[in-house]
Amino acid sequence: MRKKSSIRIKMIIAFLGYNLIFAALLAPFVLFWGPFQALKIVAVGSVYTSRHPQVVQAFLSQDEITKIMNSNDSQNINISQAIARTNVIADASSGITIEDIQGPSFKGKVMLVKDPKRVKLAVTKEIGVTGERVSDLVKDMNAFAGINAGGFYDPNGKGNGAFPDGLTVHDGKLVHNNVNDQTVNIVGFNDEGKLVLGDMTASQLEENHIREAVSFGPNLIVDGKPMISGDGGWGIAPRTGIGQMADGTVIFVVIDGRQPTWSIGATLRDLMNVFDDYHAINAVNLDGGSSSELVYNGKVANKLWDIFGERYIPTAFVVTP
Repeated sequence: MRKKSSIRIKMIIAFLGYNLIFAALLAPFVLFWGPFQALKIVAVGSVYTSRHPQVVQAFLSQDEITKIMNSNDSQNINISQAIARTNVIADASSGITIEDIQGPSFKGKVMLVKDPKRVKLAVTKEIGVTGERVSDLVKDMNAFAGINAGGFYDPNGKGNGAFPDGLTVHDGKLVHNNVNDQTVNIVGFNDEGKLVLGDMTASQLEENHIREAVSFGPNLIVDGKPMISGDGGWGIAPRTGIGQMADGTVIFVVIDGRQPTWSIGATLRDLMNVFDDYHAINAVNLDGGSSSELVYNGKVANKLWDIFGERYIPTAFVVTP
């Protein structure tokens, strides 16, 4: 009897295991080729803008991807969404205020930095070799806090954040350039502490007095005008952004995602709404996904999505003493 019972249990386990494997293999086909258009739009937007766009490219042509990515841009969705603010921490000694925020499908953190000239760009000490964790980049600069900044490209397939993408400026010097004199969207600060967003070439950095900068996007708010139509076409994911109020106050926003019991994530529209709620006159999306992180007082302040902890990245915006 005991032997038969043992065989029966093994058969049940084998049956369940087979079905789980079958479901896992079938899921991408249902997701990308199935009839669920709304689910497909969200999935393509989220995965294609992650570190594994090749997953989408394996199932869909570039024309199909482009069509889906742009499918929401023409929609005029009502942008007003209530953002709840709680648990305000004002640290007078460091000139920083931190607030918890919550939207329709996400939770996150907002950090306000009164003096914009204290915001610097930290760059990995070993460009081309390896990136660093945000907590290490903050420590390198003897800073109080920091968020992940620009993206990176991966020519060696190591995924270790060694090569910042686009133009990277630190302390007024161009420290990395993989686009030659092509035009890219600049996210940075000039020598007056103003957040500068817009297309620029490497040769234009000096004439615009750019002190700290990375390349990323898209822009969310420019000169007080919202720039995102529809939901932005990038799906729902963890997000990081930086903005500035009219009085110069810098706004860091980090939104958690891909954690169904905590926070699903945000669209670009959601991220823009947060900055609008904080009266930003300029704001931009930074690298997101598993890179999204806020460090304060030597600790990670948000809930990371990556089970392996902090990701190795090339750059971070930090708040210096």
